[in-house]
Amino acid sequence: MSEVNHQRIKTNGIWMHIAEQGTGPLVLLLHGFPEFWYSWRHQITFLANHGYHVVAPDLRGCGDSDSPLSPNSYTFIHLVGDLIGLLDHFGEQQAFVVGNDWGAAVGWHLSLLRPDRVKGLVALNVPYFHRSHSYAAVEHFRQAFGEGCFICQFQEPGRAERAFARYDYLTVMKKFLLSTKRDYLVAPLGMEIIDYLETPSVLPKWITEEQLQVYADKFQESGFTGALNYYRAIDLNWELLAPWQGSKITVPTKFMIGNKDLGFESIGTREYVMGEVFKGFVPNLEVVILDGHHFIQQEKAQEVSDEILSFLHKFTMD
Repeated sequence: MSEVNHQRIKTNGIWMHIAEQGTGPLVLLLHGFPEFWYSWRHQITFLANHGYHVVAPDLRGCGDSDSPLSPNSYTFIHLVGDLIGLLDHFGEQQAFVVGNDWGAAVGWHLSLLRPDRVKGLVALNVPYFHRSHSYAAVEHFRQAFGEGCFICQFQEPGRAERAFARYDYLTVMKKFLLSTKRDYLVAPLGMEIIDYLETPSVLPKWITEEQLQVYADKFQESGFTGALNYYRAIDLNWELLAPWQGSKITVPTKFMIGNKDLGFESIGTREYVMGEVFKGFVPNLEVVILDGHHFIQQEKAQEVSDEILSFLHKFTMD
């Protein structure tokens, strides 16, 4: 990774750390939870070698970017604003956007709020869910899964941080990044989600102990609060996004998901992403189902890289 350059950029009132490589059309790679730019290590050099200017930021609250204290500073309005500032810094009117997990959600909302700045979107594992008319998002998860749902548990400031602190950082990373659970993450009554997740005794082939330690070391520096604040802003997002109720995402989009991802089979995700409602809200949509779990850009790095490149080529090979 020696050819990857690192810098911090002032955008939207915060300092954002980015990893950057290559020249050509701009591609933003947006990570999820619990991750930072390093989760795109395979795609950064691959895409740069194929003629793209690749920028993988640490999203606010994560890695070496600033971490505002208030959960209210982690709405999609803030996160999209950070990325608009990033595009302006590079003097680019448009960028390709690739995101996994929370990064996918940010990519969806960048495409919703500022479609003029997005040339094309690749979203991994988190589809676009239109805003509910009737009740805020956390209540939806509470009604569907109960108080043991990880999203519900993450709402209370400090609760997850205290639970995580019972383990060393490397173990926390293993529990999340290497989870092979296929049902939605719901802990039994009275149990914290971090205790419910298992620690695998054998690592999968796609990641090493040393790579997991990179994650552990970075979160030991930053702590988890910034990353958890994304979940704590979910209901505020619901309030703020009311003006976009029913809006469609019109930018060209490729959506990829692992067939072993959380809830893919058990809670109807497969039916949703292959069905008409999803395509109704994202008309210019291609869906690809891969063999893998949630952190698929690492687990199936070459396959995901090839899928991203084939999508980008539709626009840049004209």
